[in-house]
Amino acid sequence: MPRLKQVPRAEASPSAIECYDKLFGDRDPVAEPGTATGTPGDWWTVFALAPHILDHAVQGFEIFGFLTGENKAKLDGALRETALIRAGYQVGSQFVFSQHCKAGRAAGLSDEKIAAIPSWPASDLFTSLERAVLGYTDALILDRGRTSDDLFAALKAGISDEEILELTYFICTYQLHATMCRALRLEYDNVDERVVEVPMPEGIDFNKMLDEMRRTKD
Repeated sequence: MPRLKQVPRAEASPSAIECYDKLFGDRDPVAEPGTATGTPGDWWTVFALAPHILDHAVQGFEIFGFLTGENKAKLDGALRETALIRAGYQVGSQFVFSQHCKAGRAAGLSDEKIAAIPSWPASDLFTSLERAVLGYTDALILDRGRTSDDLFAALKAGISDEEILELTYFICTYQLHATMCRALRLEYDNVDERVVEVPMPEGIDFNKMLDEMRRTKD
């Protein structure tokens, strides 16, 4: 379950209801969860807690027509999704990664390229521009925006300044969404922490084991 409460249809704001209608039909998404893509849909029901935040997020999605189909961005959709798949992977959000694999396929990315994005430096499937986009994604997420002049020049050789601004905004926006999904345990990021202590076998005394190892060494 998400770490925050969810907003049922009866308590949702008008703008949340509009989103619910598009994604869930006339169902209450808290009582009957599930979207057409197979996700639980609790990103929407949790973000509905703060309608102004939901509205702001949806406005960001609508730049490339997520709900309306009207793409306002100049950046090529396949390039955008290449970056967002990588962003989801680098932040460690299975939800963002998984959803944008689907969006990337719809934008024209091959299954081979999608599968190669996690290990893109070792792949020869990508064009020089795609490699620049992937490298820029890593610079924004892993290096907190620290980007070399050579990498930025490679971007400018392939896309316009306006498209670079869009690309930067999209990557940083989805870094935010990926991080929030992990923190709030939304959608496919509702998973237990896997880096935990593994218990010693029952009946084993760790200190006695160390003492025995030291005696053996001596």
